[in-house]
Amino acid sequence: MIWLDPNQLEFPPSQLSDSDGCLAVGGDLNPERLLLAYRNGIFPWYNEGEPILWWTPDPRCVLFPEKLMISDSMRSLLKKDKFEFRFNTSFSLVMQHCQSVKRVDQDGTWIQDEMILAYQALHEQGKAISGECWENGELVGGLYGVWLKDVFFGESMFHRKTNASKFAFIKTIEHLQMKGLKLIDCQQPTQHLISLGAELIPRHHFEDLLRAWIGK
Repeated sequence: MIWLDPNQLEFPPSQLSDSDGCLAVGGDLNPERLLLAYRNGIFPWYNEGEPILWWTPDPRCVLFPEKLMISDSMRSLLKKDKFEFRFNTSFSLVMQHCQSVKRVDQDGTWIQDEMILAYQALHEQGKAISGECWENGELVGGLYGVWLKDVFFGESMFHRKTNASKFAFIKTIEHLQMKGLKLIDCQQPTQHLISLGAELIPRHHFEDLLRAWIGK
């Protein structure tokens, strides 16, 4: 594992990561460093009390929007007026809910206050976005991530009502497709994401796609 020089804005080659995909430690969460990381397929993920850890797993979990799988039950739900979709209207609140909602087999959260401030700064630059599921004026599900040209880097999602996060995810993809979306980075596979059409691809292929669809 490589310690980052806080005075230099760079990351080591992804091939130097360990077997779990951990590439580097240290640095900071300023917008410049975060954007450099995402352009190179790297993301921060660490627990409270730890230094910042930077990851680039191989293989990489991604979803190509044209391969999105929607079940018949979800198609039925999407046609109803039960939920309302909003895009980018309550970014900080989505992050706060992602931070606070308890998850199965997870004691705490990796979304710390400093991370909320960092991604809020990206949001103010138009680089971080939220997709939101509302019911009767209440935010009941959503997700946030980084949006760079044709690629959406999903970070976290939450739900307070059944299917609310899945609703927000599907509607966000549909919305971004109108803006030229070509790839969703899901980082690590989960059964939930695989059920929606996510797949694993080699890291070098993922990096090639980033260079083609984002550039340096």
